[in-house]
Amino acid sequence: MTYKVQQKLIDDSNKNKELYLPSVSIDCTVFGFSEGILKVLLIRLKQAKQWGLPGGYLKKEEDLHTAAQRILRDRTGAGEIFLNHFNTYGAPYRSQGFFKDYPDDLWNKQRFISIAYYALIDFSTLTPTPGEYTKSAEWIDLHELPELMMDHGQILEDALIQLRRDLNYKPIGLNLLPPKFTMPELQKLYETLLDKKLNRGNFYRKMMRYGILTKLNETRKGGAHKAPDLYSFNQEVYEKTLKEGLQESW
Repeated sequence: MTYKVQQKLIDDSNKNKELYLPSVSIDCTVFGFSEGILKVLLIRLKQAKQWGLPGGYLKKEEDLHTAAQRILRDRTGAGEIFLNHFNTYGAPYRSQGFFKDYPDDLWNKQRFISIAYYALIDFSTLTPTPGEYTKSAEWIDLHELPELMMDHGQILEDALIQLRRDLNYKPIGLNLLPPKFTMPELQKLYETLLDKKLNRGNFYRKMMRYGILTKLNETRKGGAHKAPDLYSFNQEVYEKTLKEGLQESW
């Protein structure tokens, strides 16, 4: 990093010691889905080569969920979106390599614990906004990931594993899809998350038997084939059903 960026980080680090807990940070893996592609929101600090997950430190008088929402808003411009805590990371020397050019007493270079969340959003509804220290904030295809800073690669991998485990218990479709969608689009979401093909007829029957979908009197226009029917989630039934789980092995 340039001297100017380094000095500002050092100055702000010292200035914020009264406001933040230097030993606790929050990192968010933000998943977005559109047109059959699962992407993750990554940021790159100014003058840094590696990319990372949106993250920041916890304020002393702040609860964790509020902090995660604030950090995503500050780092990316995102409003209120679905968040789920899934793990905590605290290996020694996690940040040493990334901040190797900084003084050893730099706040960010000390050992700290990261509380990890995953977030879900239809990425076509969010245009990432770079923050004060951020050069870039972009949606990146999971199959085209760049080199990630610190242990963020492991955090991302764990987030994806947890997302797959939560398919039957969290409103994943509700938060990753637009309000109106086709059955093939819903199936493609599940296939992308699970990384496997699903039988079309079986998938339709499984989804319809729970009563969580409302078939709309509308179709998706365009294309050479018959326009597919549009559906929406019955949010009340969906959330009630998820309390017991969808009971599917997929």
